[in-house]
Amino acid sequence: MSNNVIADFVAQFTIDTQVNPEPTKGRIVLSKKGLVLAGNESRESIPLNAIFDISVGYTPPDMEDFFQDTMTIAYAKGKERHVAVIETGGDEVKRFKTLLFKAQLTGTKASVKHPARVGGRVTEAQYQPAKLRIGRGKVEFRSKANPFTVDLSTVTHFEKQRRTVNGTSRPVLTVRHVSDGQTVLSEFAIGSERKLNLFGRYLRLEYSEIVAETEKIDVTEEEMETLVAIYSGGSSTSLANILGADSSYVTMILNSLREKKLVVESDDTLSLTTEGRMMVSDRLESVNT
Repeated sequence: MSNNVIADFVAQFTIDTQVNPEPTKGRIVLSKKGLVLAGNESRESIPLNAIFDISVGYTPPDMEDFFQDTMTIAYAKGKERHVAVIETGGDEVKRFKTLLFKAQLTGTKASVKHPARVGGRVTEAQYQPAKLRIGRGKVEFRSKANPFTVDLSTVTHFEKQRRTVNGTSRPVLTVRHVSDGQTVLSEFAIGSERKLNLFGRYLRLEYSEIVAETEKIDVTEEEMETLVAIYSGGSSTSLANILGADSSYVTMILNSLREKKLVVESDDTLSLTTEGRMMVSDRLESVNT
C-alpha cells in the first residue's frame, strides 16, 4: 500500500452523475491527493481541494431510499457541483469522517486570537500564526507563542463572523468553549474560505454527535456536583471532603457515574469522559453567563 494512502475499504456508494441512482459496491480510497470511488462500471476521482462540504447522516432526497449510515460529500468538477454518497457501518462512517477532515485540514495555516474574551472581558490578545491539527474530539493549534487545544466537548457556541485580521476584513470562526473552568472565546481565520467552511462543518458534526450522546443520559444534582468536583481536580479520596458526604455515599455516586460512562478511573485517578466533560461545560456555561 502506498504511503500516501490514508484509508482503503469496500463500501456502497453512488454519485449524482450516475444514470442509475442505486448504490454500487466498490472500493473507497482516500490518499493525500484525493478520494477515489471505484466500482465495476464506474470510477470517480475527487481531488481534496474540490471538496467543499462533508455531511454525515444526510442523504439527498432522491437517494435516501437506498442508504442508511451515510456520508455525503459535495465537490466541484469544473463549474459544476456534484454529490457522492458513501454507505458503511455507523462506526466506520465516524472514523472515515475524521480521516477525511484530517486530510483536508491538518497542517492548514491559521491566524488565531486566543483567548479573545474571558467570560465577558475582552482581552488584549492579538492574532497569531498557528497550524491546525484535527484529532478525534479535539482541535489543536500549534504555534511557538501560544499553542493550545480546544476540547470539542467543552464547546458551547460557534458562528461565522467578520473581523479585522492584521488590517484586513476577513471571515472568521468564533468559538466559545470552557477552558480551566472559565468560559472563553477564541477566533480563527483561515486563508481559504473553503477550508474555513469545512472547519466549521467539522465542529458542527463533532459537537452534534457529543450532544446526541449526552442528551441520552440523566443525572441527579448530586451526580452533577460530583462531576464538577472531579473536573476541578477532585480525587476519589478527596471527594468526600469536597462534597461534605461520607465515603460510602461517594462510592455509590461514583459507581452510578461509571455505569453511565461519565467517569473513568485509572491508577486511582478519576477523569471525565467526553460526555462527562460536556455536562460540566454546560453547567459552568450557565453559571458564568
